[in-house]
Amino acid sequence: MARRDLDTDNAKRLRRESTPPERVLWSRLRNRKLGGLKFRRQQSIGAYVADFYCAEAKLVVELDSGMHDRARDERRDAWMRGEEIETFRVQARELRANEEGVLNTILRVARERVGKLDG
Repeated sequence: MARRDLDTDNAKRLRRESTPPERVLWSRLRNRKLGGLKFRRQQSIGAYVADFYCAEAKLVVELDSGMHDRARDERRDAWMRGEEIETFRVQARELRANEEGVLNTILRVARERVGKLDG
């Protein structure tokens, strides 16, 4: 099986097995609900799968729980920066406590990125 097929299969599996916080965030990002920006869920980018990705803003939104490997996240974020993609990390507990605040911050960051990329 080719690498791309494995990435696609992994992304599909991750979509099927999404966590409750991922489902909440996706319900607020999908169908251009956040500022008219198009987000994709479980998007393959290079050797990685991003939780949420907005190509227009070159922005990855990662929803983190306490189970993340920080060293791996740092390597991944550095690779993304090399591709001119910004990673914005959201803690699941912060989303539960302040959903509107998190969404407002994602929208602000995305709009800033779009402005920089257009300018």
